[in-house]
Amino acid sequence: MEARHEIYEDPRAATFHPPTLEMYADTGVTAELHARGILCPQWQFRGRDEGLVAEFDLGLLADVTPYPYRLQCEQHKLVAILTDRLASFRDVDIRYGVPAATVTQDASGADVILENGEAVRGAYVIGADGGRSVVRKSQEIDFEGFTYQERFLVVTTTFDFARRGFAYSCYVSDPREWCALFKVPGEGPPGLWRVVFPTPPEAAAEDLLDHVGAEARVRGFLVTDEPIKIVHTNLYTVHQRVAATYRRGRVLLSGDAAHVNNPLGGMGMNFGIHDAVSLAGTLVRVLGGAPDDLLDRYDRQRRHVANAFLQAMTIQNKRVLEEKNPAVREERLRELRDTAADPAKARPFLMRTAMIEGLRAAAAVD
Repeated sequence: MEARHEIYEDPRAATFHPPTLEMYADTGVTAELHARGILCPQWQFRGRDEGLVAEFDLGLLADVTPYPYRLQCEQHKLVAILTDRLASFRDVDIRYGVPAATVTQDASGADVILENGEAVRGAYVIGADGGRSVVRKSQEIDFEGFTYQERFLVVTTTFDFARRGFAYSCYVSDPREWCALFKVPGEGPPGLWRVVFPTPPEAAAEDLLDHVGAEARVRGFLVTDEPIKIVHTNLYTVHQRVAATYRRGRVLLSGDAAHVNNPLGGMGMNFGIHDAVSLAGTLVRVLGGAPDDLLDRYDRQRRHVANAFLQAMTIQNKRVLEEKNPAVREERLRELRDTAADPAKARPFLMRTAMIEGLRAAAAVD
């Protein structure tokens, strides 16, 4: 059930990491993502003044994964692919425009009460309804963490940063105004670029969303006289939160309903997919007669890595980009240079940033 009336096509996540592509491979979804997406075998860390600091090549992981790269493809395209595939299942009913009001449960099942008063019953209910999850709130599950004061501005442009030496995924450090940028396919070649900036908490939304101001921000780290066409701007609040539990009886959480984080590293969507794959496999076993407490293991595994990997890594990514202490900043840039230059250091670093290490850590939790 989906509260919106159609697939939402706003500028959301667009990076698929190797393990996610592995999870979708057998269904053919990975092949469809490749047909619609852009391969990103290298990603870069830059300084606004320093230029290129480090370039990381995911080819170092070719012996670990059949997909040693990031794949750039907008989230709404994945949703469309999955929707088309689910439509062929007779026991699947995708319903749009039906927001949930609450969820109740008893010993034999759970009911989703829709805003129109209708009740939809199931043996279990999975809340994958985003950061403001009605399902999570209905079970009075705390959403622990914090909200950043600054909002993030996403600027979409036709300007081709690759002609200036930028990889399809880049992070630009600066103590005044960092940014992150990556290429997406858009409606087709030559594609579009999205650039993410922090914004002052006191700034008015209409000023931040103004295309003239957005162009000026892009020019702030890219010195050029070329025209920079802005096609879209989007402003959103950013949180770092993890639900206190992913299970309350017959109600379970996954995706943004269970955890939210900043987008630096492109991990949120992937992590939600990993939740869903783990939970689906567990539910199949439980519905087939396995002990119900396997669902507690799902909670332990996914919540552990949400805190130890997803939250820790995305918070650290932001700190590195915005570091204001000159000595600390220089040390962090030096560490990145050294890591990228030494395969023995780069490999474990990439195992972590490509989300492979986190999945292995989850599997090790009993």
